[in-house]
Amino acid sequence: MKIIAAVVIVLGTVAYLAFTGGRDNKSYYVTISELQGMGDKAYVRHLRVAGNVAPGSIHRSGTNATFDLLEQGRKLSVVYQGSEPPPDTFKDDAQALAVGTYSHDGVFHATELQAKCASKYAPAPAATPTATTAAAMPAAH
Repeated sequence: MKIIAAVVIVLGTVAYLAFTGGRDNKSYYVTISELQGMGDKAYVRHLRVAGNVAPGSIHRSGTNATFDLLEQGRKLSVVYQGSEPPPDTFKDDAQALAVGTYSHDGVFHATELQAKCASKYAPAPAATPTATTAAAMPAAH
């Protein structure tokens, strides 16, 4: 009987820790317009917000940075305070994803920051043979 009680207590504790740990680590992805329309719910959740970095808005200080995100005509001020500096791809007009919390002063406080390169990746144009390369090729018999 004591063994069964101990097993039930251990399993109950593990289930409780798994539930609360998963709940605390959740982060909701929202757009800037959704964030600004969430009301009081925005202040108590861990959130992920994406947008384009506003040109000229980046101000770096060590591993920290402040900047503005733009999305469909809406602007969000972001303060990034992370353990690592912003990535090299974090530049004007780059797509960025900030993870953190929203405060009552309208500023998003990010602890994680990801950025995509602002330029588009495209394959190199196919090389076409020129007259000089064609002349250098041996003739087929």
